[in-house]
Amino acid sequence: MTERESELLREFKGKLDKLIDQYLRVKSENQLLIEENSQLKEQIRFLGMGNEELLKQREDLKFAKSLLGADQDSHGAKLKINRIVREIDNCIALLNK
Repeated sequence: MTERESELLREFKGKLDKLIDQYLRVKSENQLLIEENSQLKEQIRFLGMGNEELLKQREDLKFAKSLLGADQDSHGAKLKINRIVREIDNCIALLNK
């Protein structure tokens, strides 16, 4: 092998080593990002469940308030009671089949 070929081979090996190091660094960073993404998805799911619970509690409070005598909310309470009664009737009808 000539000196020029040896020099080219050393340059190639050096560049290849740099490329491998960069690949390993990026691979490690990618793994960390995948883990962080998974944690954030879990956090979003957890917060979504909490949000649903808070919305349900809000609706329950509005319903309770309407039953306590607020005139403008009494119409909403009657509608909700009627909806609940219809759902119960549907359940009974399904059970009777």
